[in-house]
Amino acid sequence: MVREEDISSIIGVLENYFEGLYQADSTILAKAFHPDARYVNAKDGDYMNYAIPDYFARVDQRTPPAGTGQVREDVINSIEFGGDRMAFVKATMTMMGRDYLDFLTLVYDDGRWQIMSKVFSYIPKASA
Repeated sequence: MVREEDISSIIGVLENYFEGLYQADSTILAKAFHPDARYVNAKDGDYMNYAIPDYFARVDQRTPPAGTGQVREDVINSIEFGGDRMAFVKATMTMMGRDYLDFLTLVYDDGRWQIMSKVFSYIPKASA
């Protein structure tokens, strides 16, 4: 049974996720990710598969989109539940000149929802 508080909690996790990416701040992202999470880029020719500490180190080296005046553009397209301890989120965002599609698997562990895997792809943003 899906509870309203689970949806609200997952939206809170996603807010930390989007804000952490926008600020390029692993401290914020750590609020969203499970310590055992995986980061996988499925883009042909740019495959990556990192443990979350390695991913956070890469994020912390980025120039934050917020610092360059980019507008934060993110959308939660869907949230699906597989029981009361597993959820799937499809999200889109635009940053760093790319349109991203993220598939995020969340688990309810240690009393809270956390991202367990991030599998994504991207396309370069078309110039207007």
